Amino acid sequence: MKNVDNLIESAAELAGRGLSRGEIADELNVSRETASWLVERGGVEHEADQEPRATASPQDIHVDWSAIGRDSSRLTHVSHAMADIISKEDDDVGLTVGIEKAGVPLATVIANELDTDIAAYGPAKHQWEEGDIEDFDGGFSQNFSAVSDQDCYIIDDIITSGTTMRETITAVREQGGTPVGCVVLVDKQGVDEIDGVPVSSLMNVVSVAPEE
Repeated sequence: MKNVDNLIESAAELAGRGLSRGEIADELNVSRETASWLVERGGVEHEADQEPRATASPQDIHVDWSAIGRDSSRLTHVSHAMADIISKEDDDVGLTVGIEKAGVPLATVIANELDTDIAAYGPAKHQWEEGDIEDFDGGFSQNFSAVSDQDCYIIDDIITSGTTMRETITAVREQGGTPVGCVVLVDKQGVDEIDGVPVSSLMNVVSVAPEE
């Protein structure tokens, strides 16, 4: 089990390898703001560190699903459960879109289970360091299927704020595809839909705190 000190060490190690803060957020399954906070606590000098950082501790939940991800059999079983959930949304879907990085192996199994083609989307957060995420661009990998004229399922591991899922839904529509459902392992927000697209999850995580 990882505690905050372990996460700070992991963030420092990833920053030292040159990963962007958005990539660190993706690797540690935390928000971008939490990733920045962890990197700051790790004391690693970063190219984006041009001014003092905020010291307030972020409100977030860390999800570690590496016990699933490191074992192909477990990953397959969990992906089959996700496929069972998402397949209830539409019977005529020809494409499964995996959000890089962690969403792609899940999407691969789901695409095989549901007999669809597969596409891979690299979100803008992988380039993000500071500032507005809208200043960065994501994109679809040309090594996978095209999105145009396809009804699509969208797959990821975690919904933290919903920004990446919303971005992917928009990107699918801009490429001429139609997103009909999304499924994730864990939803930290407990959302039922994003931009009109139903969202399903194997688990919802709810932070319970007294009102101030």
